Amino acid sequence: MEVTFFGTSAGLPTKERNTQSIALNLEPYSNSVWLFDVGEGTQHQILHHSIKLGKVDHIFITHMHGDHIFGLPGLLTSRSFQGGENKPLTLIGPKGIQNYIETSLKLSESHLNYPITYIEINQQFTYHHEGFTVQAEVLNHGITSYGYRIEAPTTPGTINVEALKAIGLEPGPKYQEVKIQDTFEHNGLIYQSDDFKGEAKPGPIIAIFGDTKPCDNEYVLAKNADVMVHEATYIEGEKTLANNYHHSHIDDVFQLIKNANVGKSLITHISNRYNLEDVESIYKEINNQSQIPQFYFVKDFETYKI
Repeated sequence: MEVTFFGTSAGLPTKERNTQSIALNLEPYSNSVWLFDVGEGTQHQILHHSIKLGKVDHIFITHMHGDHIFGLPGLLTSRSFQGGENKPLTLIGPKGIQNYIETSLKLSESHLNYPITYIEINQQFTYHHEGFTVQAEVLNHGITSYGYRIEAPTTPGTINVEALKAIGLEPGPKYQEVKIQDTFEHNGLIYQSDDFKGEAKPGPIIAIFGDTKPCDNEYVLAKNADVMVHEATYIEGEKTLANNYHHSHIDDVFQLIKNANVGKSLITHISNRYNLEDVESIYKEINNQSQIPQFYFVKDFETYKI
């Protein structure tokens, strides 16, 4: 799996960074891409990448602020002509997202050639799709804002060929039965399939946050995550200003990383007051401090393997 950033700025675009959008490539589990937020200009950013809109079959919106949704109408319309014809799309987000999209398409007389299934979240949400589990919890941002916890499917243990041969079962079609069923029959005896397989491997956990200041549900979403994507609109100075505007300061994110036992943390939604040189300088300064958890300030078009 990979996570790619098409926009990393907060509130306004800059000459170097677009507004918010994140792509989660589900390979090798699925030949699909999920988008998280679609800020203005997202479809232009995607044109510079190998990801194709026809592969996007889910879009998750964290909240209704413009820097997270103003790119949606254009992207949805373009999808009709960029490989999306007759390919259903599921769009998940806060209450009002369906009205926003349908009104925009109606007033602009835009017509899609594929169906959209809308799911509007009411405070809490759990969704299952092709072995993936997505959990959404409400955050603290002044308006309704959500974070998403994505748990990838568990990979079954590898078949122990030598153990099967030891009971007289040679390689063949029966091995598929051992692989997918709880039990199997051989020479009149019933065996437990797990006795002939290695240990199953849990899939990675990814937590992707909308805008928020610290709150209890952050821990619920981030606990033991392999990768966390979190905003840090303010990456220096005193954190009162950040929290007054219902945003996170980098120190808030560090505390969450430690409390929730997060693996890698990718920090986005950095204020437009900082240019890339500023961000790099602050990153080096922070890393010179002691007991700083593993983190990185991401840039547009950067991709990270999970």
